[in-house]
Amino acid sequence: MSENTEVQTHEQRGQPKSRIGTVLSAKMTKTVVVQVERRARHGKYGKIQTEKKKYKCHDEHQSAKPGDKVRIVETRPMSKEKRWRVAEILVKGEAAEGAQQS
Repeated sequence: MSENTEVQTHEQRGQPKSRIGTVLSAKMTKTVVVQVERRARHGKYGKIQTEKKKYKCHDEHQSAKPGDKVRIVETRPMSKEKRWRVAEILVKGEAAEGAQQS
C-alpha cells in the first residue's frame, strides 16, 4: 500500500491560488492582514466595482510591514482563520519606510 503512495508534486496537484495585496496590519505574532482588491462588473447593472477582501496570512519571518505589497499563496489551514501565507514581498511600502525614519 505504501509503495503505491508517492509524494504529490505541483504538477499532480495543480498550482495553488495566489493573490497580490497590501499589508494592513502586522500587530499579531507571525500573522499579517492583507487586503486584496479586485475589479468586477456588476451582474445586473454593469458598473465596474472594486471589491476588497481581507485575508489573515502566515508570515514566518515577520518581515512584512504595513504598506508593503505582497504575494500570498493558499496553504493548509494553520489556525481558525489563517489559510494563506506570505510568499514574497514585492514592494516595500511607504508607511513602513516612514515609520522607521521617525
